[in-house]
Amino acid sequence: MKWLANLLDKARPKFEKGKPLGAFKPLFGAIDAFIFNPLSQSKLAPHARDPLDVKRYMSMVIIALLPATFASFYFFGWRMLPMIIVSYAAGGAVEVAFAVIRKEEINEGFLVTGLLFPLILPPGLPLWMVAVGVIFGVLVGKEIFGGTGRNLFNPALVGRCFLLLSYGGAMGGAWIEPGGGLFGRLFQYETSAVDAVSQATPLFKAAAENPQLTPLSELFFGNILGCAGETSALALILGGVLLLLFGVANWRTVVSILIAFGAMTAILVGGDMHLLMFHYLAGGLLLGAFFMATDPVSSPMTNGGKFVYGALIGLATALIRLKTPLFEGMMFAILAGNMFAPIIDEVFIALHVRGLRNEK
Repeated sequence: MKWLANLLDKARPKFEKGKPLGAFKPLFGAIDAFIFNPLSQSKLAPHARDPLDVKRYMSMVIIALLPATFASFYFFGWRMLPMIIVSYAAGGAVEVAFAVIRKEEINEGFLVTGLLFPLILPPGLPLWMVAVGVIFGVLVGKEIFGGTGRNLFNPALVGRCFLLLSYGGAMGGAWIEPGGGLFGRLFQYETSAVDAVSQATPLFKAAAENPQLTPLSELFFGNILGCAGETSALALILGGVLLLLFGVANWRTVVSILIAFGAMTAILVGGDMHLLMFHYLAGGLLLGAFFMATDPVSSPMTNGGKFVYGALIGLATALIRLKTPLFEGMMFAILAGNMFAPIIDEVFIALHVRGLRNEK
């Protein structure tokens, strides 16, 4: 690849400010950084404490998302392919436009957002809604704050929240009945107009007056209605373990979410272990705990803050699920956690500084 590096080095001066191709420097920088190591060091979160740069950091998240992505294709067919393509194209266009306008480099962070966003949507959602949602998420959730490293909220969740509040009917009814058999389903293209069903998801059934709980085995493997990437607990656990082993997801956040959620849920369901396991496996709890709450930009940076942040999300998710009409809860809980993350960090930093002064 040395020849390619030399070719890019020769072309780089043409993309500098004041040169003929200067306006396209962010695009050139993104291509260069994607193929090779970036030339500059990070100034904002996420920070690396070892040779792991942002590109490899995001690449590891994408690798960890592959089991859930494959599961979405397996259960919902080729419908997922255009959703992913539209997500990358629409959101990527916003990223490139702002990078060119600001004359900044294109950050690799959108590689994760572009894949994660369709996985948190109903698989039968119209493609134009996928485009509108990801554009809103990137624009309002990240770019208005200054871009990658400055955003207060998780962009993918901002886009999903916008779709839920603006197109609640579509978001609540664009479910596709999961299919069985790799070759019987993987090579089918499903359209929302024909194949979407109006049946209740497992969490909706559990929220009903006489809940008909889905078998735990179906929740574990993913043969259920739900958002494309959240149905298979097995795939999410595999990907989540990879994130923890890679050191990408912080175990403090994940563990505190799961413990706080389990404790509050156990109290609210009266110690029913079957119902407790149901709530662990159903909905977006695992997807949110492993892949969204651990976002290094919108979550606390202090170790103590991560415990508090995770506990806040876990408690809020359980309360929203079991005590409000919003029977999911993970999305709103993480967005609330994002809002309090800077304050949590400030408190722990202040306590740390006070402790250092007392030692002196």
